[in-house]
Amino acid sequence: MQKKSIIVSIIIAAVIIVDQAVKFWVKTNMSYGADFPILGQSWAYIHFVENEGMAFGLKLGGSYGKLALSLFRLAAVGFLIYFLRRLIKEGASMGVLVSFALIIAGALGNIIDSAFYGLIFSESLVHGSPAEFLPEGGGYAGFLFGKVVDMFYFPMIDTILPEWVPFIGGSRFEFFKPVFNVADSAICVGVAILLIFQRSFFKKEEEVQPQIEGES
Repeated sequence: MQKKSIIVSIIIAAVIIVDQAVKFWVKTNMSYGADFPILGQSWAYIHFVENEGMAFGLKLGGSYGKLALSLFRLAAVGFLIYFLRRLIKEGASMGVLVSFALIIAGALGNIIDSAFYGLIFSESLVHGSPAEFLPEGGGYAGFLFGKVVDMFYFPMIDTILPEWVPFIGGSRFEFFKPVFNVADSAICVGVAILLIFQRSFFKKEEEVQPQIEGES
């Protein structure tokens, strides 16, 4: 059990450190909306944008929506940490633990942005200087009202649809359009692992249950 706890803790810490390191670099080295290709590719960019806290640039309107989202995420992470501790004590498979560790790490990575970035950074401006870390006049927002930094943009398909396509012919089609960060990726990978391997993860529990019912 102790070994699993250590592995889970390392995964969570590693994801948060990488996520925050990338965000810090982008925030302090790029103006808002700036981008550059990754390894010279035309379909992969570092593109600096910020959002109000939901994954892949989605928004929940207004300051009350932002506060509600931040509080909900804090409560959700608290529950997930509690649930993960229970899974470790109950001897859950390492695959399940890794999945939940990735989800928790991703959620915490974005919560850090929402909770503290408004306090420790100046505002990022379009065509302006990069944000300043710990500015003399204070940050751009209060506690829990910071913006989440996104930077990975992969427009692998960017074209105009043929006119014969019903309803949307002649319009621009872009895939993959959302801009995301390391934390978003960790959440998606964690969820994907659970969905893909759920049968093998929980096979042991399914096999044990009939034995218990037969004994009773």
